[in-house]
Amino acid sequence: MKNLTAIKGVGEFFAEKLRQGGYQSIANIVNVNAKSLCADTGIPLSHAARIIKEAQSLIAKTDSEKYVVGVDMGGTKILAAIITGDGTILSRAKTATKAHKDPTQVIDRIADCINKAIKQAGLSKASIQSVGIGAPGPLDPKDGVIIFAPNLNWYNVPLKKELESRLNIPTFLDNDVNVGTVGEFTHGAGQGANSLVGIFVGTGIGGGIILNGKLFHGTNKTAGEIGHMIVKANGPKCNCGNSGCLEAISSRTAITKKIRKAVLKQGRKSHILELNDGNLDNIRSKTLAKAVASGDKVTIKVIRRTAKYLGIGIASVVNFLNPEMIILGGGVVEALDDEFIKRIRKFAKAYALPNTMDGIEIVTAKLGDDAGVIGASVLARQNLGTTY
Repeated sequence: MKNLTAIKGVGEFFAEKLRQGGYQSIANIVNVNAKSLCADTGIPLSHAARIIKEAQSLIAKTDSEKYVVGVDMGGTKILAAIITGDGTILSRAKTATKAHKDPTQVIDRIADCINKAIKQAGLSKASIQSVGIGAPGPLDPKDGVIIFAPNLNWYNVPLKKELESRLNIPTFLDNDVNVGTVGEFTHGAGQGANSLVGIFVGTGIGGGIILNGKLFHGTNKTAGEIGHMIVKANGPKCNCGNSGCLEAISSRTAITKKIRKAVLKQGRKSHILELNDGNLDNIRSKTLAKAVASGDKVTIKVIRRTAKYLGIGIASVVNFLNPEMIILGGGVVEALDDEFIKRIRKFAKAYALPNTMDGIEIVTAKLGDDAGVIGASVLARQNLGTTY
């Protein structure tokens, strides 16, 4: 995936200066004058003028291409990006979801965010080929209907139809974790693999499956619900209604519950409270990492248990599906150190059948927050002009 260093004459030193000046993409630079670029970044005027010229040349090379929009839609924020065929992000726009509002108003906000991203890239709607969206909850990707999204309180919302009526651009919809997995497969940690499973650990746990180079949906379009594999009989209750689900043991929500119980009910000593601004109801992933790094015994014990059950879940996936690669992403994985991943690998190997782990890589995701928009853009290109 191209970044600022794709501009001729821009190495990492100048790229960092550009980022510090607020220029996060090549498209941010093309319409700026040299004096402004110089003032914002401290780059010498002659260099600034040359950088603008080279950026304009780079954009011009792909002007004949039809661009796509990738959208990552969550319960708290909407992120839209204009993306080229090779995964280059030309512009980004972000807005709050305001999930408490009526679905019609939220869809208006999605459309506005997309229009803002198009404008920031200096493009017209006519140059946009299609829109891809990664959305939460069970959904029907063929008809583009969100069946149920608990974080939004949406039931049977025809998002594809509604957005197409606002934008007049073909729009495609898929589950947000599926889309993130496609992003990693195409432009991230999964490049070169033919089959893989993405597991994303955050507030909940979601999964996506790539088989023979294609996203696998399953008969009822619900494949990949790894968070709802039972990994501990009679374990903690899950929001889905079952007990012992991986999500109920190893998600950030489950980690928070376990730490809160240890501190408030069992009287265990921990400084996680002060690290998280006195809040034990929603412990941030970065705070968990700080607590582990500081040697907090309560947090370390809970995180080790989390890694163990993630390893058990992965072992079951490997025993059943035997993919080439497991990609681990999400806020919890991104925040914690290599020791966490090593522990997951250890338990995956311990619980997998003999030799089934041979040659299978367990790696961390590379794209971070961009996985969703990049994956959505890939699906938009793949589905345009085809039947699902």
